[in-house]
Amino acid sequence: MPARSPAVLDFLATRRSVPPRMLSAPGPEGEALDRLLHIALRVPDHGKLEPWRLIVLDRAALDRLKPHVAEATRARGDDQAGVDKATAALDSPVIVAVVASPGATDRIPAHEQTLSAGNVCLTLLQAALADGWGAGWLTGIVAGEDFARAHLGLGPQEWVAGLIHIGTAPANPVPDRPRPDPAAKITRL
Repeated sequence: MPARSPAVLDFLATRRSVPPRMLSAPGPEGEALDRLLHIALRVPDHGKLEPWRLIVLDRAALDRLKPHVAEATRARGDDQAGVDKATAALDSPVIVAVVASPGATDRIPAHEQTLSAGNVCLTLLQAALADGWGAGWLTGIVAGEDFARAHLGLGPQEWVAGLIHIGTAPANPVPDRPRPDPAAKITRL
């Protein structure tokens, strides 16, 4: 029988993202954040291509981005309520942009590289939650192709797979959301 990790299984069975609007300061920094980032990079990676990279957006960087988000939101025709909502999405203490950076290879299909970048998002989210932080995975205007190239320095083949918001969770637990019915989603052949 393989060695079991009941605490890990219990965590995975009950984990719950924290909506970023519910996060508050402080967020992880220094060695605490570095540990989470290092854990996030331990994902399946067929061919060892490392088809991803991370951009850490601390409070100062997020404050610098807010006027650009407001401008981009207005440019797409949103009213002031839309601008306020878009800029409020940058209120998290720390946001880590997980950038998909696919390698040029015929050996590893692009979709496998995309899935590996998605695994970085999920692993960082899970690590932050397991470490006691609140965390959520979103995208939004910052993840838009043009915005990300202009303000996050993405290359021509790169794109934002996810924005992982990390901070202090609210004192009261976040209520769980409805979960899929396993009988409707699982087929056995």
